[in-house]
Amino acid sequence: MEVVYIDEVNVLELFGGIGALRKALIRQKIPHKVVDYVEIDKNCVKSYNALYNADFTPKDIVKYHAPNERVDLLMHGSPCQDFSRIGQKKGGVKGTGTRSSLLFETIRIIEEMNIQPKVVLWENVKGVLDKNMRTSFFHYLEEMERLGYESKYKVLNAMDFGIPQKRERIFVVSILGKNNFDFEKLEKIPTKHISEFLEKEVSEIYEVRQKSILSNIQGNTKNINYRGRLKIIDKHAYTISTKQVRVPNSGVIDLGNGKYRYLTERECFRLMGFDDEDFDKLRTLYPQKKGKMSSILYKQAGNSIVVNVIEGIVNRVMVEKYK
Repeated sequence: MEVVYIDEVNVLELFGGIGALRKALIRQKIPHKVVDYVEIDKNCVKSYNALYNADFTPKDIVKYHAPNERVDLLMHGSPCQDFSRIGQKKGGVKGTGTRSSLLFETIRIIEEMNIQPKVVLWENVKGVLDKNMRTSFFHYLEEMERLGYESKYKVLNAMDFGIPQKRERIFVVSILGKNNFDFEKLEKIPTKHISEFLEKEVSEIYEVRQKSILSNIQGNTKNINYRGRLKIIDKHAYTISTKQVRVPNSGVIDLGNGKYRYLTERECFRLMGFDDEDFDKLRTLYPQKKGKMSSILYKQAGNSIVVNVIEGIVNRVMVEKYK
């Protein structure tokens, strides 16, 4: 179905990271204007500005008040550490002061707005549905309902959107009034092979040399950080985390002869749906230091949202809201 837009979509990005939503809108050629972008991590703000030729400064969500301007689409990818199954599992109960409880700042911001956003998107780890975490999740849905939104949610895997990364995340689509959004109508794209995302020539600095990790790969020891034996990447990678070297949840590449390597920073960005042109801009900001990998770039990739998944969602949202 061809979508006819009434006007450009006014967007508010909270916990904006490196702008996966904006990248999705650009790639799908959806006319839009970013009303504001909120992110406290100065390096993420620096990267966002470089990627989108912007001039934002770091902002603390707790002190933030939305501008008096129409917002059509609000997205918040609030911190997931306290919901994560590999994190400290502190949860996200409102008022507890955990990082994940910051999602309720979004409720406050919407309440303060003169005109409520038509659509609110939220992404997080599927751990929010775990028995000891789900109370916070359903409290969020109840709060959105109180504000007049009908919400629908589903756990989506990046592999269903062409990306060879087994990354399962929960997405909530809240629409003011009646919600006709249907996750079952999202266009699924066959998963590409991991070989299409790997670099041809990779420096020796990416080779796994830590004895503890090598022993774990070979099944000789079990480190609780890895929840058993580390995975070898075959046709697809696993979930890219923020600490790729210390805890390579994504898996490692088998080089043969008992040697393995980590995914490079560029490969991680490709597996998060970003283009090489995007990565080149960020590499200029954070040049490769001799013999070292970039913890900043790994963190930014691991904290981002897979662009291809958001593309599928915003396309469907546009069909439902502007058809």
